[in-house]
Amino acid sequence: MSGHAVDVRNVSKVHGGGHTAVTAVDNASFTLARGELLGLAGPSGSGKTTLLSIIGALLRPSDGTVRIDTTEITTLSHRQQTAFRVRRIGFVFQSFNLVPFLTARENLTVVASLGGDRGRDARRRAEQLLDELGLTDRRRGLPEQLSGGERQRVAIGRALMNDPDVILVDEPTANLDTEHGKQVVKLISDEIKSRNKAGIMVTHDVRMLDYADRVLYLLDGRLSDRDDT
Repeated sequence: MSGHAVDVRNVSKVHGGGHTAVTAVDNASFTLARGELLGLAGPSGSGKTTLLSIIGALLRPSDGTVRIDTTEITTLSHRQQTAFRVRRIGFVFQSFNLVPFLTARENLTVVASLGGDRGRDARRRAEQLLDELGLTDRRRGLPEQLSGGERQRVAIGRALMNDPDVILVDEPTANLDTEHGKQVVKLISDEIKSRNKAGIMVTHDVRMLDYADRVLYLLDGRLSDRDDT
């Protein structure tokens, strides 16, 4: 039994076969503790998002295992993986991925409803998260009425809504200017530490890596603790 929040062992992902096979992730291994934010850096096409998708149970590896707390997610059925994602993993995407016709609060409560919680507790938790994220006055705003930074904070609240074990963040500053990007990444780091979650942040922006507790680099699918680009 692993004592780590995340335990990635010898994970590889190969697309295609024969002479056209492409190795997106090549024998990656690392562990992650609760309260730790790991920065995952590397050039475009290096395999960062593929590895994040495998850890998030969105993609199955060709080889290797991923364990979240005590659950080996690579052996779960597709239905079990879906249920696991809803309850145990929070995602923050670069494009926000908010539902455009739902308010900020509704974008949070809809996530709770996927986990089976449609009552007052979900609405109360959404209000609490929006308040903590400085969005109390924006809770009834539609995504198009919010700034980029506000939309990203709503996305962070949505990721935290079901109290997951792991927060996975994919290029959180891609649509933000530098100052708002720093604010968002600091917020993500603070939330992970205060809630004792494990977090992984994929970023191409080396300035944001200062907020990570540890940084790993991917180049041609191979993981390293050195930047060899």
